[in-house]
Amino acid sequence: MEIKRHIPNTITSLNLFCGIMAVVCAVSGLLFEAAMLIFAGAIFDFFDGFVARLLGVSSPIGKELDSLADVVSFGIAPAAIYSTYMKYLVSNDWYINIYHLSPTQLFWVVSPFVLGVFAALRLAKFNLDERQTENFLGLTTTATGLFTASLICFITEHLSLFHWLRPWMLITMIFIFCVLLVSEVPMFSLKVKHLTWQGNELRFALIAIAIVSVALLGFGGIALTILIYILFSLAKYVIS
Repeated sequence: MEIKRHIPNTITSLNLFCGIMAVVCAVSGLLFEAAMLIFAGAIFDFFDGFVARLLGVSSPIGKELDSLADVVSFGIAPAAIYSTYMKYLVSNDWYINIYHLSPTQLFWVVSPFVLGVFAALRLAKFNLDERQTENFLGLTTTATGLFTASLICFITEHLSLFHWLRPWMLITMIFIFCVLLVSEVPMFSLKVKHLTWQGNELRFALIAIAIVSVALLGFGGIALTILIYILFSLAKYVIS
C-alpha cells in the first residue's frame, strides 16, 4: 500500500522532469527536442490522474504537485520555446548571445515568458474553482503546451514557409493564449461517455478532424486540431 501511494506522484514527477529538460533544450536552441519532451510530459500528465483514480490513492499533495509540474511543462517550457524562436525572428540567428541583442530585440525575446505567468494564474484559479468538474472554463495549460510543441515542430520543419512571420504577430498570438487561459469561456469536455452520435457531435467531429489533420500535417495537425477545438468552444459559447 505504501508503494502504491507513491506511484501517481512518481508519474507526475516524470512530467515535471520532462518540463525541466524541455526548458533546457529550448534555451539551447533544440526546439524539436523541447517539443518532444512537452509531448512526453503530456503523456505522463494524462496517466498520473488515471493511475491515481485506478489505484484509489489520490491525495492533496498529488494535486499540488500536478499543478507545479504543469506550470513548468505547459507554461514555462512553451514560453522558452517561443523565446528562442523569437530570438531567431529578431536576429536571424538561432545561437546569438542575448548580450548582443539591442534593448528592443531583448524585449521581444523576453516577452513570451508572460505565458508562464498566465499558466500559473490559470492553474491557481483552477485549483480553487469548484465549477470545473465536467467542462473547463478557459483553455487548459496542457492544450496550450501541446499547441506550442506541435506548432514549433511544423515551423522548424517548414521554416521557409514562415519567412513572413514577425515578432509582433507571434507575441499577439501568445497574448491571445494568455487571455484564453484565464478566461471564463467554457471549453467543452472531450470525454466520450457513450458511443451514440447525439450529444457527441462536436467530440466526434473533432476526433475526425484530428485524424485527418495529423495524417496530412504530421505534428502540425495537433496545433490545427487545438485551434479548431477553441473555435468550436467559442462558437458553442456564443450560440448558447
